[in-house]
Amino acid sequence: MPTSSPFVGDSGTAGSPIRAERAVGEHGRRYDVFASDAMDTDAAEAASASAGAFALDGVHSPGRASPANMEDAGGAAAGHAARPPLAGSRSGFRRLGLRGMKQRLLVVANRLPVSANRRGEDHWSLEISAGGLVSALLGVKDVDAKWIGWAGVNVPDEIGQRALTKALAEKRCIPVFLDEEIVHQYYNGYCNNILWPLFHYLGLPQEDRLATTRNFESQFDAYKRANQMFADVVYQHYQEGDVIWCHDYHLMFLPKCLKDHDINMKVGWFLHTPFPSSEIYRTLPSRLELLRSVLCADLVGFHTYDYARHFVSACTRILGLEGTPEGVEDQGRLTRVAAFPIGIDSDRFKRALELPAVKRHINELTQRFAGRKVMLGVDRLDMIKGIPQKILAFEKFLEENPDWNDKVVLLQIAVPTRTDVPEYQKLTSQVHEIVGRINGRFGTLTAVPIHHLVAFTLPIAASISVLGPNFS
Repeated sequence: MPTSSPFVGDSGTAGSPIRAERAVGEHGRRYDVFASDAMDTDAAEAASASAGAFALDGVHSPGRASPANMEDAGGAAAGHAARPPLAGSRSGFRRLGLRGMKQRLLVVANRLPVSANRRGEDHWSLEISAGGLVSALLGVKDVDAKWIGWAGVNVPDEIGQRALTKALAEKRCIPVFLDEEIVHQYYNGYCNNILWPLFHYLGLPQEDRLATTRNFESQFDAYKRANQMFADVVYQHYQEGDVIWCHDYHLMFLPKCLKDHDINMKVGWFLHTPFPSSEIYRTLPSRLELLRSVLCADLVGFHTYDYARHFVSACTRILGLEGTPEGVEDQGRLTRVAAFPIGIDSDRFKRALELPAVKRHINELTQRFAGRKVMLGVDRLDMIKGIPQKILAFEKFLEENPDWNDKVVLLQIAVPTRTDVPEYQKLTSQVHEIVGRINGRFGTLTAVPIHHLVAFTLPIAASISVLGPNFS
């Protein structure tokens, strides 16, 4: 395993990679939300590695990816074509104590890993939510952890808030209560209409640009207020020595809020989307404020090396700061920047294939589509997933290969998301319209070429069976 980075900084000397070691507290319990019977996997290790990477001073593991101060579009620096490995060895993620101190992890994300449904004035039911962040972080079972986030529902009354807080406490979750106006401006507005498209290189539709410009200031103010509300809840539950792990573009302002409260807090921030090139990012009006807030964190993490490199480049070009092989330096303070790839829990899928309910569903699907080749898509109903383009490509295939019309079926499973956002409502209508037109064109009385299933929650039997090896 190499011990130095192949990247070269501005000085021309080779830099060493950021060396991170997971440091967590000793304990002997499993906790509801964070305990999964299938999480002793590389995915779980990778997810939890970044949580403790900044927790130990002077304890390092070679091989962790870190960006050098490079150009956005150029790949590796001159004379060094190879990239350092993105992950250290398995032994590098072993559990360590922090100078004998028990250490807790506070996960802070926009949404809690559970969905809350009100069944009465003081009664709530909770279900595990679907989503990539939840799937990844359920692997963090070796840490004394609590999850802080919005429950996804408006709870204006104190009785409901107390009851929900009590129910969530049993799952080691702590709610942040946001009112409808804050959610509309902060979540539907700034997060989903501005940051999400920008980070995915998507421009706003022309007819929305004037309205977006007019509403930007109020949305950004709501964004900062919401981040402060998350910070206020963290303050209430923070204990000295805790590690605070902030997640995603919803909470870019949170590291600053936390450090302003206590400079000694250990704060990490991880982005679960791409980070765009500096040329794209600089079009964001609040670019300076958000970059400086993120840099208040001790460790900034990304899924890939390119995203980390783009972030360092943005700090260099927009803020005029120095990018180093280990991160970004500002007046002697170093914010470490690294890539921490997160995978899936493959063992859970393998075991689920042996469940009787899954096997029954596999048999049902096999009989239903007997004699036809099944093309499967499982995606969130999101603009970046390309569902309309996929369906139109399938239509093109049927046009050019008429012999396949009754021999192939496209099974597209789409999970709705952000249903309150107008752009996503338009996307849903567009997909339904395209599917109806193609099925009307190529379908028969007994069969249609596209099966479009919209499900808010896909049952485990169905989700596993459509991905199973017997269904292809």
